[in-house]
Amino acid sequence: MLELVGLTRSYEEGDGVHDVFRDVDLQVGAGESVVLLGPSGSGKSTLLNLVSGIDLPTAGDVRVAGVSIPSLSERQRTLFRRDRIGFVFQFFNLIPTLTVRENLLLPQELAGRVTEADRSRAASLLERVGLGDRAGAYPDRLSGGERQRIAIARALAHEPDLLLADEPTGNLDAETGARVLSLLRELVRDTGRTMLVVTHSEDVVDALADRVVELRAGRLVERSRLDAGSHATGAAAPASGADPARDAADAEAGQR
Repeated sequence: MLELVGLTRSYEEGDGVHDVFRDVDLQVGAGESVVLLGPSGSGKSTLLNLVSGIDLPTAGDVRVAGVSIPSLSERQRTLFRRDRIGFVFQFFNLIPTLTVRENLLLPQELAGRVTEADRSRAASLLERVGLGDRAGAYPDRLSGGERQRIAIARALAHEPDLLLADEPTGNLDAETGARVLSLLRELVRDTGRTMLVVTHSEDVVDALADRVVELRAGRLVERSRLDAGSHATGAAAPASGADPARDAADAEAGQR
């Protein structure tokens, strides 16, 4: 469902070039939930922007459901995001002047094709997230946890091929965040969606991950199942595109 092939993103910086990441590969299968883990500033959001076509790579390719995102025009990328990608953001990004129901139907409304099936699916999702009675409410009348539950329902309402989540509980307290993660996992499993989550939180890893990929110094490194279960930060299996020999040489150079 998602492929990164030789993906590189660089920026000019002073007299040189800064690589956010270089020549990385990743494959995410249909129905799989992959968590991309890394500290702030490691390039997680940049990678998410490349996957969604908000930004373009310096080199390499991003393929979603077999479609090469960089090969699309700007308008085609916008339409692809609207129709085939769902987003869950840290700060909810609900439209304050629209009701809960209208927020859920916004992608279809923008496409000019809201159907009875769309309305029925939106109502069903609101029931699933426990907010069926708030369809006519405005976002400012909801708590943070309620807003994030609405954001999750909106992300799934147009049946996207790929769901992207950026720090989905970063703006919630621990108890509310745990409930939201449980709901997100349940809905993704039930709908069979493919999901890529970026976070720095091990709680998100525990709740959502089928696989964990860490972004380390511009390279993707995949945790082994043992590492993922124990939160180990030592040995980890390199993701496709990583170079163990180069990593060892870099480590040796860093000790000098």
